Amino acid sequence: MTATPVRSIAAERRYRPAPLNPLTILTQIGAIAIAEIQKLRHDPLELLTRVIQPVLWLMMFGQVFGRVRGIPTGGIPYQDYLVPGILAQSALFIAIFYGISAIWEKDLGVLYKYMMSPAPREALVLGKAVSAGIRGLSQAIMVYVIALMLGIHLRAGVLNLLGVAGVIMLGAAIFCTFSLIIACIVKTRERFMGIGQVLTMPLFFASNAIYPIALMPNWLHAIAIVNPLTYQVDALRALMLPGYHMVFSVAVNVGVQLASLVVLVVIAARLYPKILD
Repeated sequence: MTATPVRSIAAERRYRPAPLNPLTILTQIGAIAIAEIQKLRHDPLELLTRVIQPVLWLMMFGQVFGRVRGIPTGGIPYQDYLVPGILAQSALFIAIFYGISAIWEKDLGVLYKYMMSPAPREALVLGKAVSAGIRGLSQAIMVYVIALMLGIHLRAGVLNLLGVAGVIMLGAAIFCTFSLIIACIVKTRERFMGIGQVLTMPLFFASNAIYPIALMPNWLHAIAIVNPLTYQVDALRALMLPGYHMVFSVAVNVGVQLASLVVLVVIAARLYPKILD
């Protein structure tokens, strides 16, 4: 008779993988990321459905609020000002529901196989984060195409595009990891969907994605300052929009996001086995 799942899970929690060299860890992260990306290749319709929301925001919200002269955008047309925020929002919405795939994998038994592998938990978490970043890049391409079709002028230099790609991957990794932490706590798809929907809009509106933080009341400004999305949008605007001056410095924008990712990866790696309970 085979061992019971409870005993197997308990044994897995006592297991500690031997130290691995960086190349091995990178290989394991890449393997997890590739497995996740293959899911997207088998469902290209997902990419098409995700393009609808940016179109609605840019064509409807952007054009309507572009007529409001009271929004201080530093002389940049509001629709242009909105594009980096909508790009960050698109990556956020992709990444924040990554936790539900972990719950699906638990129900199918795939996650248990991952847990029994010698890969460090951090590698498993970072593999998911990298795949979320790549999905975010696919969304970025669509947003760029939409923006060009609307006549929005964006920076097209190689360094700017590489910078945008790096910021999008970093931001998606942050919210993917945050999503995994939520999944480890709630453990069921129904609870996760409810919490995920509750969190996404406050994260979006409590940032500078659609208006400057200077317009916010003090209580909302305090939330925006600790929201990683704020720093992602500020960096994207500097990389994408001619004439935009960053609210924060490059060091602050990148540093806050990197620090957030490190903290979240450590927490997610510690909690990851608990999703099997």
